[in-house]
Amino acid sequence: MATLFDPLQLGDLPLANRIVMAPMTRNRAEPDGTPGDLMVDYYAARASAGLIVAEGAWPSAAGQAYCRQPGIVTPAHIAGWRRVTDAVHARGGRIVLQLMHAGRIGSRHVKPEGVETVAPSAIQARVEIFTDSAGMQACDSPRALSTDEVRGVVAEFAQAARNAIAAGFDGVELHCTSGYLPMQFMATGSNQRSDEYGGSLANRVRFPVECLAAMAEAIGPGRVGLRMNPGNTYNDILDANPAETHLELARQAAALGLAYLHVMRAPVADIDAFALGREHFAGRLILNDGFDGAGAGAAIAAGQGEAVSFARHFIGNPDLVERLQAGLPLAGFDRRTLYTAGAAGYTDYPTAA
Repeated sequence: MATLFDPLQLGDLPLANRIVMAPMTRNRAEPDGTPGDLMVDYYAARASAGLIVAEGAWPSAAGQAYCRQPGIVTPAHIAGWRRVTDAVHARGGRIVLQLMHAGRIGSRHVKPEGVETVAPSAIQARVEIFTDSAGMQACDSPRALSTDEVRGVVAEFAQAARNAIAAGFDGVELHCTSGYLPMQFMATGSNQRSDEYGGSLANRVRFPVECLAAMAEAIGPGRVGLRMNPGNTYNDILDANPAETHLELARQAAALGLAYLHVMRAPVADIDAFALGREHFAGRLILNDGFDGAGAGAAIAAGQGEAVSFARHFIGNPDLVERLQAGLPLAGFDRRTLYTAGAAGYTDYPTAA
């Protein structure tokens, strides 16, 4: 019977244990999206995780959502991330980069001058985001991507995957939840297109599947993962049938031979996201959302998934693996410093020792 502390092979990724650090936006990059010293220290301190999934990085300037969010576009980005991955590897860890295009979740107060906010359709998201220069702002009204431009964004994801490997990452993960661009294409409320990327279910999942296929071709499918969350309505996402939509996404993605599916517990009672994942990604499933150590261990022992990812517990517990293994109490964290600049609430949480 498997435990949280047993090694695991996911595609081309060898994990020393089954405790995964989930991706969490923390807004500590430099203003241009380059990772700096703080991010090196933050990720290195958590390298005992079997796998770190680093926070969502934008594959193009149009894909940036938040101030101080890292990118994976420029030589400076690659060099900054290389310092992070070198530090994690020096401590025996494994790390992949989540690729995140925000689509219509964005503001002119965040992006460089002249960079548009784009989306599947010209439908504004009814949410606000924080900007350093102007405080809380409504998301910009997006411009709908042309068919050729959609194909261009697919190519951007492939190049971002190559850049991640150049930066020393062990692989990449496609962010396909939380109301960002891939989920915007999937959802009937945000996709009103009439071309090959809109309308039918098969057409609406075409964009994320093409992104995954392009990333897999660029760096190998055994280094590519997918994160999804059926039923998630965050960032003004509305879909007529999220269970059907995500079932089709999982079915097509499974055929690509990816390293893993990183699936979040569905926020609605009528969708069993973990069962959906088991059906299509047997042997390659990372479970997420709301687990403590005991619950994670029980899920692994019961065969619900092969690994469990933790988000909030990794914030205040850089030594989470060691604490869980020793049965030590877990520290809390300060919500007020989740997205602020600086070391406070980021790199100053102590280990149990």
